[in-house]
Amino acid sequence: MFNVLNPTASQGRFNISYEFFPPKTPEMETQLWETVNRLAALSPHFVSVTYGAGGSTRERTHHLVARIARETMMKPAAHLTCVSATQDEIREILTAYWDVGVRHIVALRGDPPTGVGDKFRPAQNGYATSTELVRGIRKIHDFEVSVSTYPEGHPESRSIEQDLDALEAKIDAGATRAITQFFFDNDVYFRFLDRARARGVKIPIVPGIMPIRNFKQVAGFAQKAGASVPRWVAERFDGLDDDPQTRALVAAATAVEQVMGLARAGVEEFHFYTNNRADMVFAICHLLGVRPVREKVDA
Repeated sequence: MFNVLNPTASQGRFNISYEFFPPKTPEMETQLWETVNRLAALSPHFVSVTYGAGGSTRERTHHLVARIARETMMKPAAHLTCVSATQDEIREILTAYWDVGVRHIVALRGDPPTGVGDKFRPAQNGYATSTELVRGIRKIHDFEVSVSTYPEGHPESRSIEQDLDALEAKIDAGATRAITQFFFDNDVYFRFLDRARARGVKIPIVPGIMPIRNFKQVAGFAQKAGASVPRWVAERFDGLDDDPQTRALVAAATAVEQVMGLARAGVEEFHFYTNNRADMVFAICHLLGVRPVREKVDA
């Protein structure tokens, strides 16, 4: 049985945030807004919206971010990458976000348009690294800037020490929060956190949580991203490819176990990769004691 935290005692203790991606079809848009409306009731610290490779979702990302800012009480954070954009184009994008009330950017270098594993080549007159992008953002407007970090190492890094060097450089450039690549072994996160704190890194390092809806898909993501999938996780999903109902239950139990383990160890911030679905994330937050605030009705 899970050692569920007391909901009353933990109410207000946790900062949660969510990641969405721009929908491609009307059906996906309907599903997304059902998710947005349900998760908005939990008053997240912020919600981020992803940005496709090569700027492929630039307009849809801006539309979604602007609509969240306009139609909900949530604070949107727009993803922005260095890929296929000049510094002037990035300035225009940032100005457009500022004008619609967005004050938070998730700054990423981004993957090469030709695919993960290929050498990244910045656009002519563009930014070459996420550190350069962070510095450029901070010069344009006083945005809050979140960045990524990799507890198991970025695929292009030679060592964790190189990743920590990169994180420190982004902080020196103006980053105020780091969000981790997803992981499934909590010890991976805590080892990385200890090494970062030993270097004097003080900004929040928020664990990124990925509920496993489709094991094969997530395992493929993990391989490209340099994230490990422990054998015990793979064994939990073995034989469930054609059993979506059981797979969903196992996925929920695995995610809850991970989050509650982090919470018991003192973690108070979580960033959920939602895949534009609310059910698992809503359930996890419920167990954390993060629940909709219901106004009292006079008798």
